[in-house]
Amino acid sequence: MRIYLIGYMACGKTTLGKELAHNLGLSFLDLDKYLEKKYFKTIPQIFEEEGEAAFRQKEQACLQEVSEFEDLVVATGGGAPCFFDNVQVMNRTGICVFLDVDAEELADRLQKSKIDRPLIKGKSPEELTSFVEGMLEKRRPYYEQASYVISGSNITASAILSRIEFEHE
Repeated sequence: MRIYLIGYMACGKTTLGKELAHNLGLSFLDLDKYLEKKYFKTIPQIFEEEGEAAFRQKEQACLQEVSEFEDLVVATGGGAPCFFDNVQVMNRTGICVFLDVDAEELADRLQKSKIDRPLIKGKSPEELTSFVEGMLEKRRPYYEQASYVISGSNITASAILSRIEFEHE
């Protein structure tokens, strides 16, 4: 079994992915961390030194590798489903779940986050909310190609699990 969690930055992919993997007895893999280990650079370094296009190519290569791993839950980067045929790869090789959290909640979580995120660096709270709304609008058509869409600001691993199990019976 392979489950991919997709959605915008700070929607809960990593936190829920770890919990979901634990509940199902599967391994957990954060695609961004996998990429950083493979290329011996942080994502901000790759963005700064090579640009977003190079990063997206590396991300695609990592997704292709991971799509052959067994028994895991994968937390993807927020943009991963939006480039190349990545969302189709995820749907073809596993169960793809879009964690749909509204822009205001995401902006609030990002404002409080300690993680260095190149795409939002230096934005004021108002700029951040506006930026997130714009990015969500652009990315939503890709995200909504997931097998499952789970919406809300308090999504739980058990809600994901019950939705997948209910529809797979």
